Amino acid sequence: MTSATSEATSEESSTGGESTGGTVDGKIGVILPDTKSSARWEAADRPALEAAFKAAGVEYDIQNANGDKAAMQTIADQMITSGVTVLAIVNLDNESGAALEKKAADQGVKTLDYDRLTLGGSAEAYVSFDNTKVGELQGQGLADCLGEGDKNIVYLNGSPTDSNATAFAAGAHSVLDKITSYKVVAEQAVPDWDNQQAATIFEQMFTEQGGAIDGVLAANDGLGNAAISILKKNSVTDVPVTGQDATVQGLQNILDGTQCMTVYKSAKKEAAALAAAAIALVKGEAPATTGTVKDTTSGKDVPAVLEDPLAVTKDNIKDVVADGGVAFADLCTADYAAKCTEAGITG
Repeated sequence: MTSATSEATSEESSTGGESTGGTVDGKIGVILPDTKSSARWEAADRPALEAAFKAAGVEYDIQNANGDKAAMQTIADQMITSGVTVLAIVNLDNESGAALEKKAADQGVKTLDYDRLTLGGSAEAYVSFDNTKVGELQGQGLADCLGEGDKNIVYLNGSPTDSNATAFAAGAHSVLDKITSYKVVAEQAVPDWDNQQAATIFEQMFTEQGGAIDGVLAANDGLGNAAISILKKNSVTDVPVTGQDATVQGLQNILDGTQCMTVYKSAKKEAAALAAAAIALVKGEAPATTGTVKDTTSGKDVPAVLEDPLAVTKDNIKDVVADGGVAFADLCTADYAAKCTEAGITG
């Protein structure tokens, strides 16, 4: 595992000069979870958060725990020592996240849950997307691609320690379970959202079913790509696979026709909402929220800001590019130039 001091990805900036939000007294820390579970954390969230904090004129420190719970706690300790007064985390699991939040609170630091709710935690608010709706969009997307008739489907769910993954699966089931001609022949959670483990798990599913799998409800693009790699290995290219995060890989898979759909969660929206909530706390104010989310461990209703996700197919990939979710140059490389043109995607 990596150490916080030698391997953690970090950026610290004290903004000055012109900024559209003026200068805010206080310092905000953000700890991202890893680089393996999704490309989004460094490719989308970090730059979006930096832009939001710079625009607000607030000092910030963004680091990545690289999947190491001990490193995340060390980073948090270092941030608090450096003067952070508000700390936002994307937890690696509920237990370690809750312990980190308690330790921060004991030192007078307010905390926020970013993207993942920390069950049993003590965050002042939760900033994310409507995760049940994410799953509903995935379920409906898979149903749209599969069509009617008898179909065998499998689920590759996210990490069992991630409360979001539970919401994604519940949302997908709420749609697909109503279609009585669909049969769930296998379902398994992928530890730590690990894509290599996902490939192994899916290959076992494929072998056990003798290849008789008609659709894959994959919780994000990384898991979806793992399933696609095994399907390709077995010369199968017509099985719909879902995803989430609208990564370059996922969108290119959609252009290739090997992935059915993905779900786009605008990092700009989520980062702006986190920045607003964090700045409110820095000022001693309560963050403006849109509702509450139940912490099923503590029984508390956690104030929340929940943005709306977007289902993405080949027909509206251009909207992700237009929003800045991915760069045109990254998506529409030489190998994908013609497919991008066909899909109406322009730089």
